[in-house]
Amino acid sequence: MSTNGDIILVVDDMEINRMILCDMLQDDYQIVEATGGGEALRLLFEENLRPAVVLLDIMMPDIDGFQVLEQLSLHEETNKIPILFITAADTSEDESRGLKAGAVDYITKPFNLDIVRARVDNHISLARYHNELEKLVAIKAAEVTKTYESTLEVLATIIEYRSLETGDHIRRTTLLTDATIEKMLGVDAFRAKLLEENLNSMIKASALHDIGKIGISDSILLKPGKLTHEEFEIIKTHPTIGNEIIDSIASTLPDNDLYLKYAQDICHYHHERWDGNGYPRGLKGEEIPIAARTISVVDVYDALVSPRCYKSAYSHEESLRIIMEGSGTQFDPNICDLLPSLSEKFRNIAENHRD
Repeated sequence: MSTNGDIILVVDDMEINRMILCDMLQDDYQIVEATGGGEALRLLFEENLRPAVVLLDIMMPDIDGFQVLEQLSLHEETNKIPILFITAADTSEDESRGLKAGAVDYITKPFNLDIVRARVDNHISLARYHNELEKLVAIKAAEVTKTYESTLEVLATIIEYRSLETGDHIRRTTLLTDATIEKMLGVDAFRAKLLEENLNSMIKASALHDIGKIGISDSILLKPGKLTHEEFEIIKTHPTIGNEIIDSIASTLPDNDLYLKYAQDICHYHHERWDGNGYPRGLKGEEIPIAARTISVVDVYDALVSPRCYKSAYSHEESLRIIMEGSGTQFDPNICDLLPSLSEKFRNIAENHRD
C-alpha cells in the first residue's frame, strides 16, 4: 500500500515492465498504469490526472515517448511534471534526445531497484521544492508589486493636492476609465485589441496619468491666469517627466510588469492627439496606445466638469459637447461615438465623487 498521496504514472506498452516498476514503487506511491502514449494523454488531459512524476517508455507503437513529452510541454498544467524516460541500456542517443527535449532523467532496463527508487524520490522532492519556491517567489513579488503600486498611487494623490485638486480626481478618472473600457468591449473596433490587454492593470494605471507634474514648479502649476507660451512649453514636459519616473522604477523590476507598462503608455502619451498635433511625440491615430487614447477623453471630461484655479466648472452637457467637437481631431472618434451611451454614467460619477 502507498504511504503517501503522490501518484506515479507508468507508461509502457510492455506489461512485464509495468509490473516490475509497480512492484518496486507501490509501497511508497500510488501507481497508475497506461499501456501506451495515447492512453497516457487521455489520463492527463481528459481525466486531469496530475502525477508527481511520469515514467515514460520511449518506444511504443501508437504514440511514442517523444510525442507524449512534446504534448506535455505545450500545456501549462503539465509542462512542469517531471518526466523520466524508460530506455534500454544501449540507447544513449535516445537518452540524449530525451534530455534535450525536456525529460529530467532516465531509468534503464533491466531495472535496478535502488536506482529506480532513488531517481523517482529525488525528482519528486526536487519538483516539490521548485513548486514551493515558485509560490514563495510569487508571494514576495505580489507583495513588492502591491507596495510600489500603493507608493505610486500615494504620490499621484500628493500631486493632485499640490495642484489644488483632490484625490477624488484620481478616483473619478479610474471610474470613468473603467466605464469607458467596459463600453468599448462591446464595439468591434476595440474588442479584439482589448481582449489582448490586461484591463485591470490598465484601469489601475490610469491613476498615474499626471505623475509627471511633480517636476513642474508651483508658480506654473498653480498659476490662476493664462499661461505664457514659455510656461505652456514647460507644462508640456510633464508627460516626458512621468514616463521617466515610471521607467526608473520599471528598470528595477521584471520586464513583464503590465501595470508599469500601461502607466508608461498613459503618462507619456495621454496628451497626444488623434490628428498627430499633440505632444510630446506627435503620434497619430492608432499609433497612440489604446490606454492613452482612452485616458485622453476621460481626463479632459473630468477637467472640464471640475473647477480649477484657472476656471470654473463646465456643465456635464457642455463638457460632452466640447469633447465631441474634438472627435477625429483631438480624440479617437470611435471612443467619442460611445459618449452618448456613457453620458448618464459619466454624470453619476462626476456628481457622486465631487471634490
